[in-house]
Amino acid sequence: MPAGVSWTSYLKMFAASLLATCAGAEVVHRYYRPDLTISEIPPKPGELKTELLGLKERQHEPQNSSLPRTL
Repeated sequence: MPAGVSWTSYLKMFAASLLATCAGAEVVHRYYRPDLTISEIPPKPGELKTELLGLKERQHEPQNSSLPRTL
């Protein structure tokens, strides 16, 4: 194997890298939430408006100041 690494170490590192890549992609996908309602006809220049849906939902949640904040 490259750099004198055994097959088991190489496969473990490959599996860990693949798992981390997939987990990171899932986190980004859930945070940005792609807009699946985009039509087949592309919008005219200046018509397309994008926003972070996750951020929008958090801003509209009511905040109750009587409850203690927990981390």
